[in-house]
Amino acid sequence: MNFTPLSRRYFKRIDQAAIQAAEDIESSQRALLSQLLSEAAYTRYGAQYRFRLLRTHNEYVAATPIVQYEDIRPWVMRMVNGENNLLWPGRCTRYAQSSGTSGGVSKYIPLTDRSLSQCHFKGGAEVVARYLALYPDSRLFAGKSFVLGGSYSSTTLHPEGVRVGDLSASLIDCINPVANLFRVPSKKIALMEDWRKKLPALVKATARCNITSLSGVPSWFLTVIKEVMKERGATEIHQVWPNLEVFFHGGIAFGPYREQYNALIDPARMRYLETYNASEGFFAVQSDTADSSMMLLMDNDIFYEFLPLDQLEAEHPQALPAWEVEAGRTYALIITSSNGLWRYMIGDTVSVTSVNPLKIKIAGRTRSFINAFGEELMVHNADAAIADACRITGALVSDYTAAPVFAAEGAKAHHQWFVEFEKAPESISDFALELDAALRRVNSDYDAKRSGDIFLAAPEIVVLPPSTFNRYLASTGKLGGQRKVPRLKNDRSVADAILRLIED
Repeated sequence: MNFTPLSRRYFKRIDQAAIQAAEDIESSQRALLSQLLSEAAYTRYGAQYRFRLLRTHNEYVAATPIVQYEDIRPWVMRMVNGENNLLWPGRCTRYAQSSGTSGGVSKYIPLTDRSLSQCHFKGGAEVVARYLALYPDSRLFAGKSFVLGGSYSSTTLHPEGVRVGDLSASLIDCINPVANLFRVPSKKIALMEDWRKKLPALVKATARCNITSLSGVPSWFLTVIKEVMKERGATEIHQVWPNLEVFFHGGIAFGPYREQYNALIDPARMRYLETYNASEGFFAVQSDTADSSMMLLMDNDIFYEFLPLDQLEAEHPQALPAWEVEAGRTYALIITSSNGLWRYMIGDTVSVTSVNPLKIKIAGRTRSFINAFGEELMVHNADAAIADACRITGALVSDYTAAPVFAAEGAKAHHQWFVEFEKAPESISDFALELDAALRRVNSDYDAKRSGDIFLAAPEIVVLPPSTFNRYLASTGKLGGQRKVPRLKNDRSVADAILRLIED
């Protein structure tokens, strides 16, 4: 039975509320900030910064510092160990284990009951609502949604009742039972930790289902789709899932994977909608089929601030509220939210493409870049260049990372790119030439440093054996549905670890 027509009225109300909030940014955001401060006024953190006395955004900015994870790690670990009313009222028992800091230690992001309900689940509903508004012909609820997620961690001991793992594990564990009627796989399979057992279980659970949508990270879904096709002896996925109509994707840029998906899925029958959903919150969704940028969700329990990149190292950084940003500029994103993160710099940089409504594109990470030689190479530059090089040479890239190589006797400084190819180009040297040319087109600073091969030599490509990145992630204890290798690193920590791995 197709339940889509019955659901449209419910989701239409959700979409209208999200659009209204996005069109009245200042009013929506000021009201939300006041509510969050009031809720947390009598927490330990709220008492320290006198939240009960703060009435305006300017007062909040003056009283409360911008923080990064290491600043609040002691607070979070006290919460993990059972203390109440620290960053948010009550006790928090769920935490999203996010990628490690420069010190290699994992981050535990609090997932309060309110943040799960009013941010993560609400964000998911707003994505579905936007999709149904964009596509009146959708039959989304005529079948099942295949949601690919991670698991809880069983390798670290925590106090009784505390759950730590991928964000998706808590979302799957806490999801409304009604949603389970339209979702696969089962909770038991979805939360399996060992991917050697989980992958075949996923294939068995979905290979004969009526799948209408996919939700997850593009790189991991590719592996699952190929295994499902292999199980069914199919040459493209619509032979297995004839009613598949949309992929809700996020986590990493889709551009480098588009050609691989086009090879497995009929582009004429498939739609793609990008989302911005992180451990810290559900931030944005692509709101227009003709525009790849994403609309920030203003009614999603998150108060946004934007830090100009030239303020990153300032002693007293001056961040802007959402209603004061400028189109065409790139900012580090700062959030205040109901998971107890107060003026928290999440580590992402975003480029503002529109201010009414406020739309953004993910530019990269504040720590995921290469600027060893003044080239200021950001992840969105790298993704675009990889996609161009693949298009021109006919290659398909499964995954990649890059790092600087510093000048030494007999060798110039350059970038070293570690690439796993799904389909290798006929000539690696041609691929390197096209990658270099594309990087020069999309990044003027890189182009200037490459001029005349004086400051920076041409990039070097290191072709990796299949599954090398999975082996690397496994060696760090971070193999899973939402874990990924940094695209760019300004040091050689990842690069040298991979070299040691392939030399063993």
